[in-house]
Amino acid sequence: MVQKAAIEASVLLRRRLCDRSFIFDPLKSSADGNYRNLKFIISSTIIDACNNSVLLLGPRGSGKNAVLELVLEDLKTEYPGTISVIRLNGLLHTDDNHGIKEIARQLCVEHGLLFSKMASSDDNSTFLIDILRESGLAHKTVVFILDEFDLFAQGKQRLLYGLLDALQSFASQSVVIGVSCRLDADQLLEKRVRSRFSHRKLLFVPPSVEEIQRLMEHLLYLPADFGAPCNFVSEFNSRLSSTFVDKKFKDILASVCNVDGNVSNLVRFLFCAVASMNLESGSLSLENFKTASLSLRRMPKLENIQNTSILELYLLVCMCRLEVKEQSSYNFITIMKEYRVIHDAYKSSDHHGDSACLRAFEHLLQRELISFTDGGRRGALSIEYRPVKLLVSSHELHQGLKSYHSCPVILEKLLSHETYK
Repeated sequence: MVQKAAIEASVLLRRRLCDRSFIFDPLKSSADGNYRNLKFIISSTIIDACNNSVLLLGPRGSGKNAVLELVLEDLKTEYPGTISVIRLNGLLHTDDNHGIKEIARQLCVEHGLLFSKMASSDDNSTFLIDILRESGLAHKTVVFILDEFDLFAQGKQRLLYGLLDALQSFASQSVVIGVSCRLDADQLLEKRVRSRFSHRKLLFVPPSVEEIQRLMEHLLYLPADFGAPCNFVSEFNSRLSSTFVDKKFKDILASVCNVDGNVSNLVRFLFCAVASMNLESGSLSLENFKTASLSLRRMPKLENIQNTSILELYLLVCMCRLEVKEQSSYNFITIMKEYRVIHDAYKSSDHHGDSACLRAFEHLLQRELISFTDGGRRGALSIEYRPVKLLVSSHELHQGLKSYHSCPVILEKLLSHETYK
């Protein structure tokens, strides 16, 4: 019974973590939050016909588009049939002609009109003005969403000028919403465009520690009416509460947020924890969050080590041993001497000639696991005599050997502390 309840709980939590509306639902209760402010700006256009423009600024994953979609969904429910949404993306529509053409196409779809692909840019601009006038007379609001807004600010900015200039007309009823991860996006605007912009900006910042705590409780606590055996919900939530106050959990959470403190990264972290939940115990444990933290942590050096050949691993271990022996400078010749010492001491079958070792040495340079210490100046020295340094620590190398699919046992022994004594 516990396992069945745990499976149902896992499904519920995954569904929550994939539902942006549920994730950002607590924002609705904030009196001075971005959700409330953005809803006020758009609703004032709908109710009072006050044309507006606003920028949503913040790092990627901070919830700009999610909050915008939440606001639009709620307003469409409150004012059915009065909102038309036109979407542009700076990665696709930075060219003014393509941008105005895409606006005309979406407006035709919205109003059930036939779109002409052969229409000129001037024709599309005239069509836009006419549609905005007709929408204003019909008390319908057109919402223009410009994602990657800073990319529209490149070039002549004719598209931006045309849209913002249309807001100056009393006949239109529209809102221009720019979304950008650049905090200085408004400073990129030309003087004529800036003069028509309302200078409203909503800043999206990573959540505070208290907000993260409330968000985790909102996402992970099971509801009281969850269909499960008695005491399952209370025990699940109680164990989760104990985990949240654990110092080890706080350290894990801090390490995740230090890399990326935005909501999207936090949700990804929680989803990985839920995905690794033990269905037999029926609870989210500290180990689940540890596993999630490790799965999110990118270790490019470790990935590079895992993709090397066994001969390349030998050369890396040789360099690590030379550094432990406090040999301040070494080159390919020195490394080969250490390689032969290892072969003579352990009689390993992994023995290769100088030419094969030199190719492996060059591969390590290309992978940037090692580098020259002479600042890239070749001079009169050939590659074998140029001094090099190791770009991975002994700990990283040891972790790489442990995760290597067919690592010889001798290499791990060579890196152990007993080898250096």
